Amino acid sequence: MAADTDLATFIGVTFRSVWALELLCHLRGKGADGSSAEALVSGLRASDLIVRRSLDELVAAGLVSLDKQGRATYAPATAELDRLVGQVDERYSHSPDAVRRVIVRASNPGASAFADAFRLGKKP
Repeated sequence: MAADTDLATFIGVTFRSVWALELLCHLRGKGADGSSAEALVSGLRASDLIVRRSLDELVAAGLVSLDKQGRATYAPATAELDRLVGQVDERYSHSPDAVRRVIVRASNPGASAFADAFRLGKKP
């Protein structure tokens, strides 16, 4: 398993939202069947905008492909990406809050720094 910091870095760089991670995990579970954007909106109970943005980000990250009909399929560009996604999926299933915190912290570093300033017992 990758070191925790390597995995956290991958999570922070790859997923701009928890929705994107949920979408990727959903597609990974479907295998080669894939899903249309409409089916993803319905299945994940997400908005069309969130699903389309997440798909765009995951395609750009080399984790998802879209066919001519617009169906999304889990398709990591490399075996290393597939391995990392497997580790993220496993970590997310066991420690969802920890993974969510990494995503939120990476997407909103100013808010995290502000919140950290108020932690009790924090070492300088």
